[in-house]
Amino acid sequence: MTRMTAARTSSADLSQLGLRERKKIRTRTAIRTATYALIREQGYDATTVEQIAERAEVSPSTVFRYFPTKEDIVVTDEFDPILVEEIRKRPADEPWMDTLRYVTTTALGLSLQEDPEVLRLRSHLMVQVPAVRSRMLESMSVTGRMFSEAIAERTGRDPEGFEVRVFTMSLIGGLAEITQYWAEHDFRDDLHDLLHRALDVIEHGLPTEKP
Repeated sequence: MTRMTAARTSSADLSQLGLRERKKIRTRTAIRTATYALIREQGYDATTVEQIAERAEVSPSTVFRYFPTKEDIVVTDEFDPILVEEIRKRPADEPWMDTLRYVTTTALGLSLQEDPEVLRLRSHLMVQVPAVRSRMLESMSVTGRMFSEAIAERTGRDPEGFEVRVFTMSLIGGLAEITQYWAEHDFRDDLHDLLHRALDVIEHGLPTEKP
């Protein structure tokens, strides 16, 4: 989900995967861990891919194979496929917004398993670093296409239909704003509360009464 956070994979989860996939997950984790450590030490702009590769004990070409840009290390995560799969698993007669609340709450629960310091750092970078924010906005279109397919399957609509596209990007944009708002307000708010407030707006529009 452009942009929540990278899912934590437990040792039990890893044991169910093949050797190649386990190696990929460990490599991605090593690259991310190295990146965040360097950013804490010297800032985002001063951190280079070469430094990240050295700290993660991989080659620069390996870093680029997993993450096409430095910004992608911060922006990308494993949540998009999880959310799409969870949407497809929900009962066909479940009200649509109930499905969305379930799958987004599940994703948020996974994100909160991450190191709180890393979660705040990533959110801060998405707000403060123009290159990261720009890349996040670009990646939203990719997430939108994935969600359009799942939403179309669920509702029996054309994934390229106007209404599906508008709803999907409204959803993706709304979810992205949760992280932005949280960081801009010094992480004071409860993320679960922000999530449900965002879904309330998506479902019902702006409240008629002023806060």
